Amino acid sequence: MLHHVEIYVSALERSIMFWTPLMSLLGYEEERWSQGVNYFSGEHDPYVCLVQVSPEHLVAGYHRRRVGLNHLAFRARSREHVDEVRRWVREAGFPLLYDDRYPFATSPGYYAVFCEDPDRIKLEVVAPNEP
Repeated sequence: MLHHVEIYVSALERSIMFWTPLMSLLGYEEERWSQGVNYFSGEHDPYVCLVQVSPEHLVAGYHRRRVGLNHLAFRARSREHVDEVRRWVREAGFPLLYDDRYPFATSPGYYAVFCEDPDRIKLEVVAPNEP
C-alpha cells in the first residue's frame, strides 16, 4: 500500500496556491510543516507532500515525458465532482490538458479531467465507472 508521495516543487508558495484549493475539492486537508506541506484525506490513507527543492537542483527542471513520474491520478466522487474540479481549474487560470476532448479524452466512458500544476506536473481527476 502506498504511504505517501513527496513532490519537490520550484516555488512552494506558488504551488500551494494551486494544490491547496485542488486538494480541498478532493477532500484533503492541509498540514504545513517547516519545509513543506502535506495533504491528508484520512489517518491511514496515502498523503501527498510538497517540498521546496533546493536551488542547486532547480537547473534540471521537470517534464513528465522524461524518466520519472508521468502524472498523479485522483479519484472523484462522481462525474459532477470532476466537472466541479474542471470549473475550478479553468476559473483559477491553470492549464487544462486535452480540454477539447473533455470529458472522454482518453477513451469512451472514462470520465476525467487533466490539468497541470505550476511546475507542469500532470494531474488527473477521474470519476467512478458508471453502468
